Amino acid sequence: MEEMGLFQTIHTARALRRLKPDPVPDDVIAKVIDAAVRAPTGSNLQNWRFVVVKDAGRRRQIADLYRASMQTAQNVLSHRKPPPHMTAKLQKQMYDGAIYLAEHFGDVPVLLLAWLQLPPDQDNPNVPPEQAETYRRLSGASIYGAVQNMILACRALGLGTVLTTVLSYKEAELRKLLNAPPDMQLFAVLPIGYPIEGHGHGPVRRLPISDVTYMESFGNNWPKK
Repeated sequence: MEEMGLFQTIHTARALRRLKPDPVPDDVIAKVIDAAVRAPTGSNLQNWRFVVVKDAGRRRQIADLYRASMQTAQNVLSHRKPPPHMTAKLQKQMYDGAIYLAEHFGDVPVLLLAWLQLPPDQDNPNVPPEQAETYRRLSGASIYGAVQNMILACRALGLGTVLTTVLSYKEAELRKLLNAPPDMQLFAVLPIGYPIEGHGHGPVRRLPISDVTYMESFGNNWPKK
């Protein structure tokens, strides 16, 4: 397969939720994770940790947790109106895809769970609790670069995936299932497989940069082309 250029990969890496159950070779998954560990981390801690789940029985157990988590997420999102740039039809398509993934989560051949190992100073008694909580939230900055690298690597290798945080609602149960140490925190799950419907056509639809970027300060929009 011909290698994709960087910007072509970025512009066509869609959130894909309909995935084939066909197995994905370990050497391909190794390339995805190798892309992840090239990302930066705060203080160069390199404290991302990844769990690859391929066993069918364990995937089914995680799928049960995912469906339960999705019910919680639906309760949270059920009254959310579409943002101005998205029609009700497009929002429904996105939600339908999310429901499909939940119903077929156990069929996805590879589940890649991205955790962050919180450093010891997280529990430093000299750090006020509110600062420790802020630090915990900011720790996500050290994992999402790695996650985005994995998403782009999947696209370049012909795989499909989507970043989901839904399982965080059932992190306690997931932690027990995967024997996660207490200093590990779940930040993202990537279901990985070959896409049923391909990678779509053309670039991903996004707002123009002039709508989301300002020159020098808020209110002074980046000039439109």
